[in-house]
Amino acid sequence: MTLRMQVELGEKIGLSQVLVSDYERGRLQPNLDTIIKLSRTLSVTIDELLGVNDASPTGKKLSLKSIRRLRKIEELPASQQKTLFQTIDTFLKGAGQ
Repeated sequence: MTLRMQVELGEKIGLSQVLVSDYERGRLQPNLDTIIKLSRTLSVTIDELLGVNDASPTGKKLSLKSIRRLRKIEELPASQQKTLFQTIDTFLKGAGQ
């Protein structure tokens, strides 16, 4: 997460950027109240936030960054989703995926 994103997240939940950075890097563990605020603010479940039950079909965990992006994609109009997915599919095909 960039410094700007840490500042914005901190402002939304009433924490300093330094605390957000420490939570992100695993230097500190947030309390339950902070976990709930983070979950709501980031629009992810507590399980997703904590890395529980967020595995992809390949067994690898999805990052919060990926989850947030997928949620934003789902909010797009169907035509924009279709265009975006076509672009992704073309890229993956070219990358041998």
